[in-house]
Amino acid sequence: MLLAKAAVMGVVEGLTEFLPISSTGHLILAGSLLGFTDDKSKVFDIAIQTGAILAVVIVYWAKLWGTATSLGSSAAARRFVLNVVIAFLPAVVLGLLFGKAIKAHLFTPTVVAAAFIAGALVILWAERRESSARIHSVDDMTPWDALKVGLVQCLAMIPGTSRSGATIIGGMLLGLSRRCATDFSFYLAIPTLVGAGAYSLYKERALLSLADLPLFATGLVFSFLSAWLCVRWLLRYISSHTFVPFAWYRIVFGVIVLVTAWTGLVVWAE
Repeated sequence: MLLAKAAVMGVVEGLTEFLPISSTGHLILAGSLLGFTDDKSKVFDIAIQTGAILAVVIVYWAKLWGTATSLGSSAAARRFVLNVVIAFLPAVVLGLLFGKAIKAHLFTPTVVAAAFIAGALVILWAERRESSARIHSVDDMTPWDALKVGLVQCLAMIPGTSRSGATIIGGMLLGLSRRCATDFSFYLAIPTLVGAGAYSLYKERALLSLADLPLFATGLVFSFLSAWLCVRWLLRYISSHTFVPFAWYRIVFGVIVLVTAWTGLVVWAE
């Protein structure tokens, strides 16, 4: 039964990590329904993000490999890596300063539901604005552009906001095209999520043992498979669609969680 729960959580992580609907929020809600809410489960939720990141590495392998092999000879490759590092740093600093307090006070279903709705309103507003993209490729981004996206990513420390939603929609508001913002969001996810997973595993290593290996392995595998399918689908989707349907999904889902919580129809575990 525990491995089945791990598989479900892995699928939830993989399907929601790169969509603007908040993987953390969905994991909190799914964990609440499955009774998967102890301290070890919080480490599990973060660790299985690595499986989703592996899917990104595979989909973007040509770009990543080309960048790695040309760092010594290409100024564009060095600028790209520098931009990713710059965008990554704000989350590191704020995560170390406030991560513990955020997990202690904000990782609740009601906070997630409220963030779902608030984020949806931002998406609807962003999609109604006239397109004013000035950057159409990640190779054209400046360090200042990267820093601004990195600062926007920090909003996703509030569960339910969505890391990908914050970086993609935030990037679009900052002048990136839809495809450029999506691509950079995926690249930025690699150090952000791998770093968060490694730090969480190290910090909470006392909670873990070799007996937990099948649990984590199951979550990683299912996270990878579902994320790989999702990333490939999303890259095709954004070529001709907006993010408005995701906004309405967030509103409906958020309202359902709030109503069921307030009426007692569902007892959401904090």
